[in-house]
Amino acid sequence: MPERPEQDVIVIGGGPVGLAAGMSLAGQGLRVTVLERDGEAVVAGPDVAERAWGRWHRPGVAQFRQPHILLPVGTALLRERLPRVVDALEASGPLRINLVAAGREVPGMGGPRPGDERYDTLTARRPVLDAAFATAAAATPGLTVRRGTEVTGLLTGAEQLQGRPRVTGVVTQDGEELRAALVVDAGGRNSPVSALLARLGGPPPASERAEAGFVYYARTYRAVGDAPAQSPWPLNHHEGVSTIVIPADHDTWSAVLVVSSRDRALKGLHDPAAWERAAKLFPELDGRTDGEPITAPQAMAGLHSRIQRTVVEGRPVVTGLVHVGDAWASTDPQFGLGLSMGMTHAVALADTVAGTGLTDAVELALRFDEVTGRTLVPVYRRLREWDRHRLAEIDAAIAGRPYETDDPGWHLTNALDGVKLADPDVLRAVTEVACMLDSPEGAFSAPGLVERALTLNGGSAWSWPGPSRAEVLAAVEAG
Repeated sequence: MPERPEQDVIVIGGGPVGLAAGMSLAGQGLRVTVLERDGEAVVAGPDVAERAWGRWHRPGVAQFRQPHILLPVGTALLRERLPRVVDALEASGPLRINLVAAGREVPGMGGPRPGDERYDTLTARRPVLDAAFATAAAATPGLTVRRGTEVTGLLTGAEQLQGRPRVTGVVTQDGEELRAALVVDAGGRNSPVSALLARLGGPPPASERAEAGFVYYARTYRAVGDAPAQSPWPLNHHEGVSTIVIPADHDTWSAVLVVSSRDRALKGLHDPAAWERAAKLFPELDGRTDGEPITAPQAMAGLHSRIQRTVVEGRPVVTGLVHVGDAWASTDPQFGLGLSMGMTHAVALADTVAGTGLTDAVELALRFDEVTGRTLVPVYRRLREWDRHRLAEIDAAIAGRPYETDDPGWHLTNALDGVKLADPDVLRAVTEVACMLDSPEGAFSAPGLVERALTLNGGSAWSWPGPSRAEVLAAVEAG
């Protein structure tokens, strides 16, 4: 009988998703080691929020100080499955918000309803949130987190499927070999594991990759006096530009201008003065630039939408290794779904392992792919299709012509987005989808809801009030 390895599971990546996977698996009595290439973390203690924001640097996470939000589905998962994280986050002073609270107070929207508590969430800036996960992980029995440890290779053992590698562990930058029954890739968008897997031979995963196509110019503020009121809706789309407002802990918030990476005329938004001039044109950003800036406009670009599945035509291309979160599929971040998707995936992995065990690696791979395909692949596909249409729409705006498509789904999506603050049922249905609490089919299944929505605000011809792309460009170039 082969000797049992020193750990049952190795998780590559110590961000929130990797730690969520590690804590969930350790909660089953498994011995779990998380390997994180960045150095020591900030954990609980006095002024944890400011220490995390001001002193903690994670070179491996390019978006560490970019805007971030934990949606209600993520908060619900934490409360149910990882209460230590909630306790640590509560101690750091998170923001408590309800995502429909401002929208339901718009005239004619009827105010609160029973059940609206499902849209409650806790959120914080990314370093503060990461500190809560690190604090909880340090207190989890059976879980070891090794920081400053980079994975540079994969170990293999006897195959369960001919010609398809069985991963049995990893090699670190120091040549150390660590073995486990399961290796979990939670290394994020830039995980090295896919390249390491390709070195092993065998059939490749089924994958697709496309440039996300957007540039995000984000600036974070701290309130001087009272923080601005919550926006009726955090994400709004205009001709050539989208805006995002993300509230966070300790009276901070971020405002974001999102443009196409092909719209080179708007590259001047990286300049603070140009960014401020442009931001003031958007009604939903009124008052959002009046605080103390605690970052310059930060550009995030070069992102890709990517997915890989290691079960192809009903057979795993590798066993003993699974990908979770952004290491499995990365999406357009303007919808704020990345963390919630990753946490959903991490919990699904733990549930799959609880059902299959670790001995039959083929069964584990098949069952995990099945639940991933059922719960998360539709979300990825929906976001990817939205990106395709939105980029084409912006291309048309740059060319000075209307965007034309015969895709009824795109027209319906735009129409429903445009009337969510004109009908309380539509607001909650849109929120259900936006927060991954329900599918579009389920959220809009009430008889007559879609038909009624299409009679509001001019139907699909309605657009958000705000500046044209030409007016934004003029503001950027005014300096």
